[in-house]
Amino acid sequence: MFSKLSIDLQKLAKFTNVAIPILAVLFFLAGTYLSFYFHFLTVTFIFLTVINFFYVNVQTHHSLLRNFGVLGQGRYMLESIGPELRQYLFASDTEEKPFNREERSEVYRKSQNIDSAFSFGSLGSFDATEIKLRHSLFPADKSKIKPFSVTYGEERGIENTYTITRPVILSAMSYGALGQPAVRALARGAKMAGIPMNTGEGGYPKYHLEEGVDLIFQMGTAKFGIRKEDGSLHEEKLRDLAGKDQIKMIEIKFSQGAKPGKGGLLPKEKITQEIAELRNVPLGKDVVSPTHHLECKDNATTVQFIKKVQDVSQLPVGIKMCVGSFDEIRNLIREMKAQNTFPDYISIDGAEGGTGASPKAFMDNVGVPLFPALHGVNSILVEEGVRDKLKLMSAGKLINAGKILTAMSLGADACYTARGFMLALGCIQALQCGNNTCPVGITTQNPRLQKGLSPDRKAIRVKNYVENLEHDFWELLTATGCHSPRELTPDNLFIPEGNNLASSLRNFQSFSSPQLV
Repeated sequence: MFSKLSIDLQKLAKFTNVAIPILAVLFFLAGTYLSFYFHFLTVTFIFLTVINFFYVNVQTHHSLLRNFGVLGQGRYMLESIGPELRQYLFASDTEEKPFNREERSEVYRKSQNIDSAFSFGSLGSFDATEIKLRHSLFPADKSKIKPFSVTYGEERGIENTYTITRPVILSAMSYGALGQPAVRALARGAKMAGIPMNTGEGGYPKYHLEEGVDLIFQMGTAKFGIRKEDGSLHEEKLRDLAGKDQIKMIEIKFSQGAKPGKGGLLPKEKITQEIAELRNVPLGKDVVSPTHHLECKDNATTVQFIKKVQDVSQLPVGIKMCVGSFDEIRNLIREMKAQNTFPDYISIDGAEGGTGASPKAFMDNVGVPLFPALHGVNSILVEEGVRDKLKLMSAGKLINAGKILTAMSLGADACYTARGFMLALGCIQALQCGNNTCPVGITTQNPRLQKGLSPDRKAIRVKNYVENLEHDFWELLTATGCHSPRELTPDNLFIPEGNNLASSLRNFQSFSSPQLV
């Protein structure tokens, strides 16, 4: 009955290109002879005529604009607001990435101390990919649950050990990647919640220190704040920084999940005079960190560098990396055994980790996802007989208690999260972290946008998020029948054959053989 609806855009564009100047003339005549108010439309259509003429006859950068004029501009306008249209009008509660609306809502509710109970059933897929916790027929007695405690540096017997008493740590986010109000809110909230905060690789942690929170100072490949002119470690600057009471541990970043094999990136738009001074970098240029530490040329020199940082700082020293090759990890562990030098912890960052800015080619195509990587590294440590020499940490989309317990079942002693805390601050996942245009004032240096973020109010949301996250953590742990996270193993997980973790489990059968379905 009805023919297929179609629009000949070429004919429509030709009509539009003729109609705009004609309407400009008609409105001019109407304004002259009928009513002055028509001249408002005259000005509008003269402007459109000039713009359209420029698009079609002058500019050569955009083929679409040259062929279709202002009609083609409509396409670019719709494309620019596409993420917002999908997020608010079209996408379902479980479709968006990296975090869907349901996941974000859970964090928002926790941070606002709102009951997160849900009705009618889960929105999960329950297909051949989702990992689930195995509950026990006999849940643990809550009165017998052991308090959480992890002490870093105890394996080496150093004097300045550091103990955490909650399973989550605020992951690396530097001043530069985040604005000053966001750093203050996170640091203040972390102090209120009694958890440490990783400084990120942004150099001297000025605003982190001012809030009085316990800090893990991260040393990136550029060694901002503690480097010599040639890019090597400035031992005296590290010693001075490590001597500050708030600096509890040092973390050497070898790579991160969102851009493994490439150094950190801070776009020039986000570099203020203060950030340039803290990092000792020039204004007006993107800051791209080296791909690796100058001192680390092979396994032997890498282990020697870890030892040097331990000796200089006299603090627990960990290393952060995204796994690329399990063979390389095994060889590095064997070199640690040969030199009898081990970091106090290894933090495994999954390829699904986030960042303020990264080349899309790296974000999409490089690195091993967290759970297979974490299980593989833990298995290698066990097989090499050195699991008791260090702690194992993990990071990569661990924003809820279920994901944290999954990571601990695969070997993690504690977990980092960064984006969980960004959501707690009110992040709406606008995906503009690297553009200095964050609409909620978190990842921007623009004072006009930063004014929307109140450190006092947002710090309370950070505290609430930690406390409610920990509440869920203990509730789920009790359901497994375990009395401590240290009792968790891969056998506490239901891992479908279709999940990418299943192949990793088969590759390390000597360590664990959980049931696969």
